[in-house]
This record gives sequence, structure tokens and C-alpha cells, in this order.
Amino acid sequence: MPESLTPATVQHPWLRYVALGDSFTEGIGDPDPDRPGSHRGWADRVAQELANGTENFAYANLAVRGRLIEQIRDGQVAPALELRPDLITLCAGGNDVIRPGSDPDETARILDTMVQLLSTTGATIVLFNGPDVRDTPVMGSIRAKVAIFNENVRTVAKRHDAVVADMWSLRELTAKKMWDKDRLHFSPLGHHTIARMMLDTLNIPHQLDPVEPELPAERTWREARVDDAIWARQHLFPWVIRRLRGRSSGDGITAKRPDFEPLFGGSMPPGGDATEADQT
Repeated sequence: MPESLTPATVQHPWLRYVALGDSFTEGIGDPDPDRPGSHRGWADRVAQELANGTENFAYANLAVRGRLIEQIRDGQVAPALELRPDLITLCAGGNDVIRPGSDPDETARILDTMVQLLSTTGATIVLFNGPDVRDTPVMGSIRAKVAIFNENVRTVAKRHDAVVADMWSLRELTAKKMWDKDRLHFSPLGHHTIARMMLDTLNIPHQLDPVEPELPAERTWREARVDDAIWARQHLFPWVIRRLRGRSSGDGITAKRPDFEPLFGGSMPPGGDATEADQT
């Protein structure tokens, strides 16, 4: 890139960005210190970079935590079409894949119908595959299902000329600091890292610097088991109880940016560890 061309002045073709999805896209795990109860997340960070030096750039985020893929299809696709975006990000199916007995092929079939509808806008569509969960304590057992779903995501993307933001290959996400304390969502550092990858995927110069996570302090076996017990009491058991009762963390929650809005203010800091209670 020429020295006179900085990320703040690089132009891109998008003016109307809509993000669809669940807690991942809503930004759970990345609390906004300026707005108690709200979250930033990778999509807000991407939008902030796209807005730099771009007049009249607008951003909507329809994602709601806890949503299954059919709920995203039924509740977010039509509003997204009405907004007539020229850039769409869609991450859906993660909550389905982690459920026992779910079928990653059927989940991908629903994803395909969603992308087919969204493609009628003529917008650039970016899909996300799942991260490699081999070393994560909660989801390591479903690694094979995630891999199957990821291959299906690539097939859907190829069919509809969409772009894939490849989280499986983002090896930085294996670091513990990339994950929230609930071990299901990403931390501010994780969201920052994913935003960088997303912008790189779109070949957009940006000002998000890479951040190397600190090495975790060594723990004894007993300390690790105590941490596991605290996590299970504070995060795992409430999650299981909600599932048994047919409830979701997204019940009563609406999208944080249902309509296009301009972005104001400076760039977002990478942040540290998330400190909020479980938002699964």
C-alpha cells in the first residue's frame, strides 16, 4: 500500500452494513463500559473500521443472543432485506450444532435457504464457520460436528458466491484469554482478533493491531478443579436449567441496532477479560 494511503483514508464499496446472528454477533463477552448492559463485539469493531473515512456509512445489528438458526431465519432475514444492505454478515447455526442430537447437515440446509434469500439484495455476504474447539473445555467433544458444519458452510458460500470468514484457521483463538469466563463466548480480546480477521478477509486495510495474549499462570491440579467447580455453578448449571425449561437467554431481548445508524466516537480499545455474569 502506498505510504500516502492510510487505513483511515482507504475507500471500500460498502455504505450499508447489516449483521445477523446470535450472541456471537451481538457481542456477548465484550461489554461496553460506556453503555451498561450493552455489548460491542467483533461486528461493532468491524463497523467502526469501515466507517473511518467513509461518509454516510450506516450499520445495523439484528443479532440476538440464544437464537437458533430457524429463529434467525424467521426473525432477522426479512428485516435485513427491508434495510437493503450492500454488506451482510451472517453467523448462524452455532447454538444448533452444540445441542445434543442436532444434525449439522440439516442446520446447513436452513443456512442455504437464508443465504439464497439474502443474496437477492446483491450485497456482499460474509459467512462464518466455527472455530476449532479441540482444546476448549466445554465444546471439545463436538469438534467433529463443527468440522462437518464448516464444510457445509463452505459449500453454501460457493453456491451463492459468498465469502467465508475462517475462524477454524484462526489459531489465536485457542488461547484461553480469547474466551470469556463462561467458556462459551469470546472475550474482548477474542472479539478484537476476530474483527481483524474479518477485515483481512475483506482485504480492507485497518487500524486494529494484533494483540498477543499473555501466557496463563500455571495452576495446580487442585486450583484447576476449584475453577472448574466455580464455572459449573455459575455458568454451566444455569445454562442446562434454561435448556431443560425451554428458555433462552434471549427471551425478551431485542436487537441492539434494528435500524441503520451512523457511527460516532473514536476507535474501540481491545479490552481485557470480560467481567459480566453469564449471558449464554
